[in-house]
Amino acid sequence: REVGYRITDSWDEIVETLHGAPIDHRRSTEISELRAALQRHVTALQGQVIALQAQVTTLQGQQGLAGDPTQPELPEEAG
Repeated sequence: REVGYRITDSWDEIVETLHGAPIDHRRSTEISELRAALQRHVTALQGQVIALQAQVTTLQGQQGLAGDPTQPELPEEAG
């Protein structure tokens, strides 16, 4: 980009080279919105995982499986 007196502003060229094609405001906004949507999805999935882990723990407790890690092993079947 020429800034006057035939002096070229090289910084813009360097930045465009390093970042590829220049990103306009619309594209930047779109990227920000997609990033926010993705973060919301990740947060929702984390909540679902936590809820499922709680359900598994509850079910294990109902089956007597969620106990002390030092709980004795189940006896082997005679055979």
